[in-house]
Amino acid sequence: MKLSEIKEILPTLDNVEFQLENGTFVPEHFHITEVGIITKHFIDCGGTIRNEKVVNFQLWNANDFEHRLKPTKLLNIIKLSEEKLGIDDAEIEVEYQSETIGKYDLDFNGNHFVLNNKQTACLASDACGIPAEKQKVKLSEPNSACCTPDSGCC
Repeated sequence: MKLSEIKEILPTLDNVEFQLENGTFVPEHFHITEVGIITKHFIDCGGTIRNEKVVNFQLWNANDFEHRLKPTKLLNIIKLSEEKLGIDDAEIEVEYQSETIGKYDLDFNGNHFVLNNKQTACLASDACGIPAEKQKVKLSEPNSACCTPDSGCC
């Protein structure tokens, strides 16, 4: 989800609620402790230099059980970060504490913002030497691609 998308959704909501992909909700007394831009300049295993830029939201679960972040407050935080930090429209990445700091993609399911699990991947699969995944074939089940005992191929 891009920053422009969350800015369109927030005015339509009564509450800001985040849900993990597994269905668990972030406690409703969470705080957004940071809104910023993260730039990553790196080289992949194939030698390609890359630049990535994401808008970062950091969610924090405090023991402040009476706290509730309202949509207008989050919109104001976003607007202030755009003005003061020069943040452009980019994809949003959310940091949230689990066993360690987890990074999530952000989506919206019509009711709640969803923290989707991120996965690592090779960005240069054609250059890093990992073979393509082979199709698994059960030898106990004959098919047209395999020899059968009476086919004469052996």
